[in-house]
Amino acid sequence: MPLSTTPTNWAALQNGSDIRGVALDGVAGEAVNLTPDVANLLGKAFATWLADELSLPATDLAIAVGRDSRLSGPTLMAAVIDGMTALGCRVMDVAMASTPAMFMSTVLPEFSCHGAIMLTASHLPFNRNGLKFFTQSGGLGKGDIARILERAEQGDFAAAAFPGPVEHRDLIAAYSATLVQQIRQSVNHPGNFDQPLHGLKIIVDAGNGAGGFYASQVLEPLGADTTGSQFLDPDGTFPNHMPNPENEAAMASICQAVVAHGADFGIIFDTDVDRGAAVDENGRELNRNRLIALIATIVLQAHPGSTIVTDSITSDGLTQFIEGDLGGIHHRFKRGYKNVINEAVRLNESGQAAWLAIETSGHGAMKENYFLDDGAYLVSQLLVELAKTRLAGKRLTDLIATLQEPEESREFRLKILETDFQPYGNSVIDRLQGFVATQSDWEVVPKNYEGVRVACQAADENGWFLLRLSLHDPVLPLNIESNVAGGVAKIAARLRTFLTTLADIDIAALERER
Repeated sequence: MPLSTTPTNWAALQNGSDIRGVALDGVAGEAVNLTPDVANLLGKAFATWLADELSLPATDLAIAVGRDSRLSGPTLMAAVIDGMTALGCRVMDVAMASTPAMFMSTVLPEFSCHGAIMLTASHLPFNRNGLKFFTQSGGLGKGDIARILERAEQGDFAAAAFPGPVEHRDLIAAYSATLVQQIRQSVNHPGNFDQPLHGLKIIVDAGNGAGGFYASQVLEPLGADTTGSQFLDPDGTFPNHMPNPENEAAMASICQAVVAHGADFGIIFDTDVDRGAAVDENGRELNRNRLIALIATIVLQAHPGSTIVTDSITSDGLTQFIEGDLGGIHHRFKRGYKNVINEAVRLNESGQAAWLAIETSGHGAMKENYFLDDGAYLVSQLLVELAKTRLAGKRLTDLIATLQEPEESREFRLKILETDFQPYGNSVIDRLQGFVATQSDWEVVPKNYEGVRVACQAADENGWFLLRLSLHDPVLPLNIESNVAGGVAKIAARLRTFLTTLADIDIAALERER
């Protein structure tokens, strides 16, 4: 393949531990920088990086490649495969897949790949795409991605004498079978082992992403009635709603479907199925703090007293629930699912048992499942508990009946106007701590790992806020929660008196809270 078009800035393709770029024309102001030529080089770069890591020749490598439903997926995937086979690698083309399934291709014995690539841009708009990379040790880190991009930019690759073979394999069938068997064994239904979900109506909303398989290949073999499931067919234009559990329209859609069809449970996935959320029989979201509380309950039943690692914006009520009601330890860490997962791994290595790492976005990873953020595995744990509670004559949500939820919760994104935004954003956070020290009923919360979290103790506020610096953007995200009606506005008003003294912060978002 002729390599005629390459990006002027390879580093711009890095997004933390992923590669992401613009793959399609048609959106104003967004130039295409993830072309087939670029994907070809990235395939070669990953193969040579992996060969060096494993001290193997590229011709000995087996690498799986899959994609989500994005329009640019087939073309980019073909280019990646061409790049790796040109170096002599054996490639398994698994077609439509999920991100977690791609990792499983490295550990399932019938695949046993040395590495895997998933083409996805998660919940981003239709014109974007990207690559996620895996080895048998898990997903690659930021440093690995930087080194792969450096190799791609250098473009110095030696073609093999003969191209490597391409095998077409059904990874999703094998992955689904492991979920089905795991659910059967975990429920251990006394009267219907093979179909422990018989009698339950469960609706799946895949948002036209890659998650439609869960209805037909997981739920139906387990006996569930999936009538009313929606948007299961892959469609990279995402015509119904964005496949994203954090999207209000997406959550409203699945909630309405559960109520309309009288379902017992609803499940929604993001595009590549590394995130999931749920809906109870009343059409109430089981997302964010509720989802964390449910999974924490399941984990702490199996591993009493262990640590639950979450991101920084979880509620005080969740801490009370995990520590006061469940007897666990709540370790609130930084935003970013990789940060949360890596912290849980670090705690385990230090001798502190942590079996769950989960972010409010829905990225949840369990120690028993390779600390893989797997939306399908996560909701499967909920289904196990749903079946067990139904056998006991109870409801799944009874498990979180004592969870105290905030009356109000808002996030504001305050734009930084200063060009060198990171030092300036950190200086704002430092100055805010000085301002908090002058407020008699505000107190900086200890053991906070990013930004500044403040407990607001006045009766008409009764809540907290967290101001932190975005990892990549010139933005200060501000989260405010209150346990009383009107409390968010009260806290926001006091914060405005501080923020209006700063010349290079756009607080328009906060002004709308008046």
